[in-house]
Amino acid sequence: MAEDTIERNRGESRYGEILKSTSLIGASSVINIAMSILRLKVLAIFLGPAGIGLFGLYNVITDLTANLVGLGVQSSGVRQVAVAMASGDVGKVARISRVLTLTSLVLGIVGALALLVLAVPISTLSFGTEARASAVMLLGLAVLLRILAGAPTAIIQGNRRIGDLARMTVAGALLNTLAAVPLIYFFGEAGVVPSLIAVALTSWIAAHWYCRKIRLPRVTLTLAQFTAETRFLLKLGFSFMASGLLTAGAAFIIRILVVQHDGVAAAGNYQAAWSLGGIYVGFILQAMGTDFYPRLSAVSADDAACNRAVNEQARVSILLAGPGLLATLALSPLVMAMFYSTQFADAVPVLRWFCLGMLLRVVAWPMGFIILAKGAQWVFFWTEVAATVVHVGLAWLLLKVMGLSGAGIAFAGLYVWHGVLIYFLVRRISGFTWSRDNLMLAALFVGLTITVLAAVELLPFWPGMAVALAGTALGCGFSLALLVRLVPQHWLPARLRKLMDALARPLAAKAQARERG
Repeated sequence: MAEDTIERNRGESRYGEILKSTSLIGASSVINIAMSILRLKVLAIFLGPAGIGLFGLYNVITDLTANLVGLGVQSSGVRQVAVAMASGDVGKVARISRVLTLTSLVLGIVGALALLVLAVPISTLSFGTEARASAVMLLGLAVLLRILAGAPTAIIQGNRRIGDLARMTVAGALLNTLAAVPLIYFFGEAGVVPSLIAVALTSWIAAHWYCRKIRLPRVTLTLAQFTAETRFLLKLGFSFMASGLLTAGAAFIIRILVVQHDGVAAAGNYQAAWSLGGIYVGFILQAMGTDFYPRLSAVSADDAACNRAVNEQARVSILLAGPGLLATLALSPLVMAMFYSTQFADAVPVLRWFCLGMLLRVVAWPMGFIILAKGAQWVFFWTEVAATVVHVGLAWLLLKVMGLSGAGIAFAGLYVWHGVLIYFLVRRISGFTWSRDNLMLAALFVGLTITVLAAVELLPFWPGMAVALAGTALGCGFSLALLVRLVPQHWLPARLRKLMDALARPLAAKAQARERG
């Protein structure tokens, strides 16, 4: 009995740690998301679907270039700084931080020059005209500032200063909005590119400000030291760069396909659905990258501990993501009109399929971190290549067959395929298996999501809405009940603890009776 109590307390502590980090990162993400919604709302009101589509294409060009030229040094820098911190060698932390900053500056300049030189072909490929080449050139400034901001962000994250990271996110979001909204309001479409530059600039300012709070000794680097550290950063960052590049590349190609098939307005509808579909789960996925990956790496040599950590993270992530995605799916027309406008009605079916795909993504992502934690970089690379081919291939096929909705179905199909593939890979790498509770939990929320999706797509409005709201209420109630059981008991109000104890006594008595029998 004592051993059971100790194990239960350990479990509560682990789940409490996951929930604490997720809530901290999530709170800052909520503010960041609110500011992003405000910026998108301004775009939607003043520029309409075509303006949103233009913004989406410019943003993808910036993302693609930053991921390509950035070479993954921000992600590899997080790991290197964290390892140096764990060793207690402050001089090593300072050297890696210095190398990371200088490398980011060089790569940022290369990215800006690349867009300057290739602006005409990029404009022709993206928009079918050379007329937007000057705007593409200006995006080089956004790329430079974005890559520069990655260095202080990686240093803060590597030092495990989660509080400062959250404050930096909030400050950046507020500054981004204050800088971008007036540009769109006063200049309209001509303010889209300046707004992207302003967002990158204010993000760099916020990251640099909070990084200055980390006191590191001044170091002088020889060329040999700089070259050696940079080589290691680039080597480690390749898999991260490849993942980001392939994801951005797939997003870019799919938007091009949408534009070619249905026009720029359809790309705006796709962008609106994509933004709303990813808003709620964004903080969960961000928490995985910020806190879960370092924790998993620390126990990666112990397969049992590694697998337990993945099951625990997946359990919390599904419980947090499921209710929000169900509500978004059930109320998708209202959500779209609230955050954008009624002009985006064609985005609603796409949003519904994105909600299903996002739930499948939340299920699959924790497993994928096993591959990175184990250092299986080439396995990770080829799974990302395969995912890109499948996603783009499905989108190309389904856009022709089902129109814009086919792009949303392609995303859901991607994560059906990707989840199965990742499961079989990590089963071979670490012997991973889903816990029985997690299998039942995933089956419940996937089943509820499919039921709600079918109801709103196939039934008349009011019967479909009734089924959707009932499914959402069931998912919310179930999730809340389980989360209350997972958190450390001292987090709960005293009255709730007494109620839970009263409900648990009859169950405990029955269990003891069965044991005696």
